[in-house]
Amino acid sequence: MSERINLAVLVGPTAVGKTDISIKVAKELNAEIISADSMQIYKNMNIGTAKIKENEKNGIKHYLIDEVNPDEDFSASDFQTRAKEHIKEITKRGKLPFVVGGTGLYVNSLVYNLDFTNAVTNWELRDKLRKEAEEFGNNYLKDKLKEIDPKSADKIHINDTKRLIRALEVYYETGKPMSYYNKKFREANRDYNLAYIGLYMDRKKLYERINKRVDLMIEEGLIEEVKKLLYMGYDKNLASLQGLGYKEIIKYLNEEYTYDEAIRILKRDSRRFAKRQLTWFKRDKRIHWVNVDDYSNRDEIVNTIITYINDTF
Repeated sequence: MSERINLAVLVGPTAVGKTDISIKVAKELNAEIISADSMQIYKNMNIGTAKIKENEKNGIKHYLIDEVNPDEDFSASDFQTRAKEHIKEITKRGKLPFVVGGTGLYVNSLVYNLDFTNAVTNWELRDKLRKEAEEFGNNYLKDKLKEIDPKSADKIHINDTKRLIRALEVYYETGKPMSYYNKKFREANRDYNLAYIGLYMDRKKLYERINKRVDLMIEEGLIEEVKKLLYMGYDKNLASLQGLGYKEIIKYLNEEYTYDEAIRILKRDSRRFAKRQLTWFKRDKRIHWVNVDDYSNRDEIVNTIITYINDTF
């Protein structure tokens, strides 16, 4: 049996401070960072994804950022394949692979034995279901899903068109419900020695940070970024442009929302997203949680994380 690889993972909700902290930790531990963020994978989508700027990286090499165009598909399976390759390469060079991000399924694809071999894709079916959602609404898709996979239907939010379509696609293509495959989500991956850390903070403070972050995105030119993407010919219905920060601004540009409505909804949905992220990660009992509010400055948090990682390995 081959020797286990040391793998550090840092998760937490949006705006909790993962990026800044991860850079400082990586610098001290001779680590390289693999981004586990389903939006930062896309090129030309920087402001709305809160993507790290080149001058903020402090010389730390990052992977799985700016790898595909907004009209290219990138799945959790693609992430798993590329991330595992990077983990091996980073380890071979004597550095520590450090996965950082808030996309739960991406992280789970590494820390659990998720098998995506049955996760087939049928683009025609997806397109058909997407059109049905546009014509009849998400309730129509949810009702369909309730008939074939009530467990998944209960778990997937009515507004999450992408996951509703995916659950239907999995059933129609494999004959088994998504919940069948989800049973495997709790089989731990034994290939890694895992130092798994989660950041959290007082919810009210986190929500204030999220609201400020949205204001900053607008100041930095989020509206102009979205206009540019549409000008480049990217369709508003692409999965990438249905992401937080993009769909709201597109609706403003199409005069479906007023400016104030778009900002209010973006802030609200970002807060809800953060809540869902925490709910997702709280299910994994291996995570060592660090309350950001318990520390007077970032350096103390960084030192706590470094100590925990060193003690684990």
